[in-house]
Formats: sequence, C-alpha cells, structure tokens
Amino acid sequence: MISSINRKFARDRRHKRVRTKISGTPERPRLCIFKSNSNITVQIIDDVAGNTLCAASTLDKEVKEKHANKVAAKEVGTLIASRAAQKNIKEVVFDRGGYIYHGVVKELAEAAREGGLNF
Repeated sequence: MISSINRKFARDRRHKRVRTKISGTPERPRLCIFKSNSNITVQIIDDVAGNTLCAASTLDKEVKEKHANKVAAKEVGTLIASRAAQKNIKEVVFDRGGYIYHGVVKELAEAAREGGLNF
C-alpha cells in the first residue's frame, strides 16, 4: 500500500535543510516567511541575538486584504519593507521557509524588493 505524502513534514525537512545554510546577523538579518491557508506572516530576525526586529502579517490593521492570496502578499511585502526602513534595515537574507518560490512567496518577495529591501 502506498502511503500518502505528509506535506507539512516535507516542508519542515526542506526548511531545516535551508536553515543550516542561512542565518541572520545584526548587519544582515533574516527575512522569514510563514504562510497558512488563512494568513501570511513575515518576520525580520537577528539570529545571533535571537530577536525579532520587525514583523508584518495579514492580521495587521494596515493590511486590507485578510486572506493568504497574492494581493495580501503584496500588501504584507510593502508593509515589512516600510517597517524595516524605519529601523534602518536595507540588506536581508531571504528565508522562504521551505516553500517553493512561486505564487504568494514570489509576490511577497517582489513587493519587499520594490519597497527597498535588498536580497
């Protein structure tokens, strides 16, 4: 009998494999993405100190689209870029969280780049 694929387990394995190579520093923190069926969350993290420098989500008041779609991803990407600019963060390391760079993740990354983040 063929067993079904556990998608969360596969994503967690990909994410752990990527995290062995990617780490955020105070000079260049890590831009980390998490998406669920209902929301998108983005954090800029300094892994050396273990601090979240800034975050944005579809749950924020500034975001009008409250779903996990491409329109909401663009809004969250521009919001995280503006919050990073307020903290004088220009360079980040992009951590896609084990997700494929396609759809929502791609829209969020492009919106963050247009907002002024370099990665």
